[in-house]
Amino acid sequence: MGETNRRREDASNTATLKGRPAESERGHGFRTVGVAVSKLAAPVVAKRGGGILVRLKAHWAMIVGPDWACVTWPTGLGRDGALKLCAASGAALELQHCAPLLIERINLFFGRSVISRLALVQGLPAPASSPAGLPPRRLAPAEERVLDEQLAVIAEPQLREALARLGEAVFSSED
Repeated sequence: MGETNRRREDASNTATLKGRPAESERGHGFRTVGVAVSKLAAPVVAKRGGGILVRLKAHWAMIVGPDWACVTWPTGLGRDGALKLCAASGAALELQHCAPLLIERINLFFGRSVISRLALVQGLPAPASSPAGLPPRRLAPAEERVLDEQLAVIAEPQLREALARLGEAVFSSED
């Protein structure tokens, strides 16, 4: 019986030494790399709250409301539950007073206590997209003339059209 075990050990050592895995170590076919990586990375991402910040950014306007969404933006999440918020300087004082309400809204969105405090950083929040369904304002005739004059030198039609759309967006955003 001892002889049989020794033969198995020798066979597994020989297979491993030749660069091939031993029979007991082989899997049942190929695995996708994504599955293996996700299994390895899942505990790290869960520990660091990686998915929380992504979901928070994706639903920020819905969570805090449009008034706060236009002057704040989440930029980081600490291990201690501190949410780093980039806030416009004029909103910081009011934001400090409303911090418990914002924390409650965020935790309610996730269904558990995720945020314990806010860390405010003065700066410009991320640019908000224009509200859906509202078309940009129509250009004035003078603005259209200026744009047409500047684009007259562009020979390629596709480039001229793309630059015209860009110019219209720039002119319509200047209010």
